[in-house]
Amino acid sequence: MVMKVYGSALSTAAMRVFAALYEKDLQFELVPVNMGAGEHKKEHFLALNPFGQVPAFEDGDLKLFESRAITQYIAHEYADKGAPLVCEGKPMATVGVWIEVEAHQFDPVASKLQWELVFKPLFGMAVDAETVKENEAKLAKVLDVYEARLGQSKYLGCDCFTLADLHHIPTLSNLMGTPLKELFEARPKVSAWAADIMGRPAWAKVLAMRNQQ
Repeated sequence: MVMKVYGSALSTAAMRVFAALYEKDLQFELVPVNMGAGEHKKEHFLALNPFGQVPAFEDGDLKLFESRAITQYIAHEYADKGAPLVCEGKPMATVGVWIEVEAHQFDPVASKLQWELVFKPLFGMAVDAETVKENEAKLAKVLDVYEARLGQSKYLGCDCFTLADLHHIPTLSNLMGTPLKELFEARPKVSAWAADIMGRPAWAKVLAMRNQQ
């Protein structure tokens, strides 16, 4: 059976899952969820994700939600396919730390900035300059930590590309299309890392999916 991802090619959370699937060279079906029509809050979707958020995921009789949990399942279950995305033993503990850093330090701030600078203009809504200023300062502090870390290893978790890097790509890619690009470019190691992970062939396939929407 082909794996199914329920969501939208425009969703940054769903894009994390697509990126992991493409990194693993796995076949999957995108089952579109019309969020504009509130389909994600309807009973048939709530049976897949009771919190009413995309993506949801099916692999045979296994049903999952939460994008980072899905990518970890894909990386471990299909370890023999495509790019590794995880590693064994003690190095995986460090990768796990940076997976948590993305979820709890980078994403909350980056997502607020993405909403203000990417999505609000798309919806014709006014940008809250104070929110941007406050979160830009917070993001700068996170990126200072990243700059130091990337002086110790090529990627965040270790010297190879893992989920710790992949999880950043959707929001990072969107922010690089805003004036906040300067925050990343001002830090040479962060800038090189961002260009590296956004230049992966799997991510190009995700962008091609999005552009077809």
